Amino acid sequence: MKAYLFPGQGAQFTGMGQDLYEASDKAKELFQHANEVLGFDITKIMFEGTPDELKETKVTQPAIFLHSTILAEVMGSDFQPDMVAGHSLGELSALVANRTLAFTDGLKLVSKRAMAMQRACELEPSTMAAVLGLEDNVVEEICVSTPGIVVAANYNCPGQLVISGEVEAVNTACESLKEAGARRALLLPVGGAFHSPLMEPAREELAAAIEDTVFTAPACPIYQNVSTTAVTDPSEMKKNLIAQLTAPVKWTQSVQNMIADGATQFIEVGPGNVLQGLVKKVDRSLETQKASI
Repeated sequence: MKAYLFPGQGAQFTGMGQDLYEASDKAKELFQHANEVLGFDITKIMFEGTPDELKETKVTQPAIFLHSTILAEVMGSDFQPDMVAGHSLGELSALVANRTLAFTDGLKLVSKRAMAMQRACELEPSTMAAVLGLEDNVVEEICVSTPGIVVAANYNCPGQLVISGEVEAVNTACESLKEAGARRALLLPVGGAFHSPLMEPAREELAAAIEDTVFTAPACPIYQNVSTTAVTDPSEMKKNLIAQLTAPVKWTQSVQNMIADGATQFIEVGPGNVLQGLVKKVDRSLETQKASI
């Protein structure tokens, strides 16, 4: 069975999507439509922008979404998922790819999500850090015992967990994690504490937009970051998508559940190849590949 995976923030690069634009009239049409919906020329930034321009939240999230969803669309009959999953932002790409969300509705939600998260980041200094080489329960216990707000945010693969929260609390936790034997506890170059309680203002802002958007019955199940199990009910998808902003991304558990449900081939759709690497760290025997046209 084939599982299609959609990446999140951090996978962007200059020139992303240009091959699709030049190879497919359908892709060109969707990119130009996206420029109109967003109200700025995101295509130009994707193709020619500097790394700093691409790192702006209002650009990064729609850019990755566009690369992923347009690639899935122009693959045509080659895109045959038995299940889908997306890492953080990638969950919205996955919902468009499995026909739960219309392309335009998905793009509007991504844009609103990006702006809401940016505003939440500006309310309070916050950050994230990657922790390597410790068991999840050890990281969780240290977060709980650290003063201030710091939580486990991304369960990426066995031995790799990202923590998120207030700057001082994350720094304190990093020192404790190193003392506990972490191979690394490294601050990430991000704008704020994603997937933590500090994203509550963004969650509230986005909840109304998600509730007002039409979600239809999907072509295949999605394994969402919050639930980690196969979801086909549109109302449950909405609930999980809203919760995702302040809840951890349980990627390891999602991949394990896809394997348990029969997935043997994992195909990454969009920029980068991070998710293929994470899948291999869950089970080296699995077949992984990059989607292409």
